[in-house]
Parts: sequence; structure tokens; C-alpha cells
Amino acid sequence: MFQVGPYIINSQVILAPMAGITDRPFRQLCRRMGAGLAVSEMVISDVSFWKTQKSAFRLDHEGETSPRAVQIAGSDPEMMAYAAKMNVERGAQIIDINMGCPAKKVCNRAAGSALMREPELVKQILEAVVSAVDVPVTLKMRTGWSSELKNGIEIAQMAQATGIQALAVHGRTRADAYRGQAEYETLARIREVIDIPLFANGDIDSPNKAAEVLKQTGADAVMIGRAAQGQPWLFREIDHFLKTGTYAVPPETQEVHGIMLEHLQALHAFYGEVLGVRIARKHIGWYLNVQQTGTEFRKFFNSIDTAEQQVNELVLFLASTNSAAA
Repeated sequence: MFQVGPYIINSQVILAPMAGITDRPFRQLCRRMGAGLAVSEMVISDVSFWKTQKSAFRLDHEGETSPRAVQIAGSDPEMMAYAAKMNVERGAQIIDINMGCPAKKVCNRAAGSALMREPELVKQILEAVVSAVDVPVTLKMRTGWSSELKNGIEIAQMAQATGIQALAVHGRTRADAYRGQAEYETLARIREVIDIPLFANGDIDSPNKAAEVLKQTGADAVMIGRAAQGQPWLFREIDHFLKTGTYAVPPETQEVHGIMLEHLQALHAFYGEVLGVRIARKHIGWYLNVQQTGTEFRKFFNSIDTAEQQVNELVLFLASTNSAAA
């Protein structure tokens, strides 16, 4: 267990915020599957954009289990502070600051991991947000901007000094994007200079890897991102292994199929007919990729344009795979 502000987290496995992926249906599913915390997709700090449909969905936390963690992104200290306040008024119980996103459209606005080039601005943002709200503020970042500007240790110390209550670090620089392998030496050095909870992120995709990274870094928890796509039960498997040292029984086919259908219907209910059908294509595709089945079905599924037909065809496909396995 570890603690973020008043919140005791009883699982060492956290869902990383991912734009276009960690929406409310996926967060709720991952929490049920064992994630101790599920951080929302990043919300832009300019509240004038919050009237868009995309922002409306990202700001919706109805029915989510406490603590509700919302990530904000931006580069203006006053706007970030105001966005934090507005999110707390809407039910956020933890505010997370994005300094880890390597996407060009984010970095070109001097936000996300681009902030790591400007430590003084980072300090101003952290101070502004922490002082603006009475809930815990956390930070997600990378090890630095590039191999030449690897200032993660400096930023980590600054974060703790300004009142940040937990720190997640992806073991790559912004220049690395997602290429190569994550490195954890920098995270271990960060652990030596801060006392607040540290979450290790990057290339953690199995119970064994999670245990190895925790041992190597001394982190309090692992943060899982891309590895959870199509297999949200990974949180349960890692959590079980970290607590018992034994492997959890893999989910049976019937349970996997039930999760897929539940997730599909949750997406339809949350987004509505048109958008729900479109977003469901990628999520169901990830499940099929993980199971290495249904290549042809995936192509067909992506051509379906009604929610009812998506559900009906998925039911038929899963029934056929059950029959084939019997």
C-alpha cells in the first residue's frame, strides 16, 4: 500500500493516462480489474475549449470509484491553476500535471514533456497548481527532454519541494518517444532524492517485469499504459503476483468474452451510437490482437456502423470461437 494525500491505495498497479484510450468506461473497467488508481485522459488547461464534445467526455466522471484523478495539460501557470480548480469543482479528488506526453501537437504548445526544457516555468506551474486546490497534486514526467538534457532528478526534487504528493516517471526522454527500451537507472536515482510516492512507467507488461522494475527502482508502484490495451486483467495478474509471489490463474475464455461485451456496451452507452461505434473498433481490435485471433473478423467489425450490429456480430463471433475450442 501507499498513500497519496488522504487516499490509501491498496494496489501497486496504476493505469497510466492515455489520450483517446483511458476514457471513463476503460478507467472503470481497469479499476474493477485491480488497478489501484486510474488517471483520466489529459484535459487541456484552456477552459474555453471545454465546451467541445471531446472535452465534455473527458470531464465526465460520473460513477467512478474514489479517488478520481484528472490530468491537466498546459504551459500557463494561471490557466493551469484555474483548470485545476474547475476540475476539483467537477469532482476531481487528485489533480495530475502532464509533463510526460511526447506528442508533437502537445509539445509544440510548450506543454507535456516540452516543459522539461524550462525548469523555471515548471516550478511556476507546480507552485500555482498546488496553491490553487486543496486536493493532492501529482506529476507525470519523463527522464528529461533528451539524452543531452536529462534533468529528471532536478525536476523530481523541485516537485517534492513545491508540494507535489506523488511522481510518475516514464523511463524515456521526450526525444526517445516510445522507441527503444525504457531505462530505470534514472528512476532509481530519483528514488534516492525524494520521499513522496514514485510510480515507475514504461515497458511494464507482465507480473515478472513489474516485480523486477519495483526492485530495481525502489518505486512504490508501477504504472501500466499500452500493455493494458486489450487485456485489462493484467492489473489483476500483476497485483496478485506482487502481493503473493504467485501467478494468478489466467482469465478463462468465458470471462474474457464477457469483458469484451461489457466493454463494448459501456462504450456505446457512454458515447452514444455514432461515436461509440467508432471508438469501439479500436478497443475490440486490441482484444483480438492480444488473443491473436479474428483478423478477418476485425476487418468486418470495423465496417459495421450500428451499435446493435456490433454487439450481435461480436456475440456470434465469440460463440463460434467457443465452439471451435470445445
